[in-house]
Amino acid sequence: MNESTHTTPVASTPQKRGKIKYFVFGTALILIAGGIGYQVHSARSAAAQTEEPGSTRMNQNLARVNDQFISYDAVAQESVKRVGGEVLENLINRTIIQQACDKRGIQVTRGEVTAEISRIAEKFKMPIETWYQMLQTERGLAPAQYERDVIWPMLALKKLAGDQVEVTQQDLQRTFVRDYGTMVKARMIMLDNFRRAQEAYEKARKQPELFDELAQEYSVEPNSRSLGGTIPHIRRYSGNETLENAAFKLKPGQVSGILEVDHGRYVILKCEGFTEPVVTDMEQIKDDLYQQVKEEKTQMAVAQVFEQLKTEARVDNYLMRTSTGSSVQQTSGLQNPANVTPASLQK
Repeated sequence: MNESTHTTPVASTPQKRGKIKYFVFGTALILIAGGIGYQVHSARSAAAQTEEPGSTRMNQNLARVNDQFISYDAVAQESVKRVGGEVLENLINRTIIQQACDKRGIQVTRGEVTAEISRIAEKFKMPIETWYQMLQTERGLAPAQYERDVIWPMLALKKLAGDQVEVTQQDLQRTFVRDYGTMVKARMIMLDNFRRAQEAYEKARKQPELFDELAQEYSVEPNSRSLGGTIPHIRRYSGNETLENAAFKLKPGQVSGILEVDHGRYVILKCEGFTEPVVTDMEQIKDDLYQQVKEEKTQMAVAQVFEQLKTEARVDNYLMRTSTGSSVQQTSGLQNPANVTPASLQK
């Protein structure tokens, strides 16, 4: 691939932009949300790292204000108070996945990380530098962070999950209908109180033309409420069968009944029409569809493996005073050899 020939703006079309965001964000949801870190060598080598001569050490002064010094220790304690829980959770999750890799003799090399990034950039017909630029601009991911927080754990967990991902004809058909089929244009009122839901429904049923005003008055969902109940188009096989079935039975202008879409969550819909199918023949896109379904199922398998690893690992978090995972008997009052608690950091 000749990088000098690529001058097209990053993600120049809505379709391309959507695919890129799906790929990056879909993986990131599983991996970054889990706080899995990056280490191409063994976990033990990371744990055994020592500071190089001349590096910043505890209690070394980092700043001076007139005659008063600010020490490394003071900065460290302030950092722990502000983001310590999040950083510690990241380190815990990194250790979980690295221990699993060590146990099974799994390694992810630097070459594999680089090759995967090249494959992804080529998939979107971008040179690597442009791909990195897009990640930095649209997702706020620096190259090292992308490699550390997305690519390495994705490759490691794929190896832990194995390659036995089966894509069936039913998988292809459902994904084709979901992504390319007819969708319902709708407005929504969401409520968390059934009495209020009944009140809103009676008004919407009698005066459906005022549905947008009723959404602004009654809905507890802030994003759609501010838009008069406008929501993204409702697709088949997108996650909530109750909502989908009701939406696709409506006629334009018709208001649904009260739908309980989750425990204590009620929805009223108004159908505003239907979209035309984007593609009508699945054979035209079957190869791309297959790769998409395979990637989605792989990500699901990766997420399941990571959740299982967390369940099997015993984690005593002294900072947050919690225990999780295997053989947990209590969630507070932990013995803490370092005597570290959030309260102690306030001193």
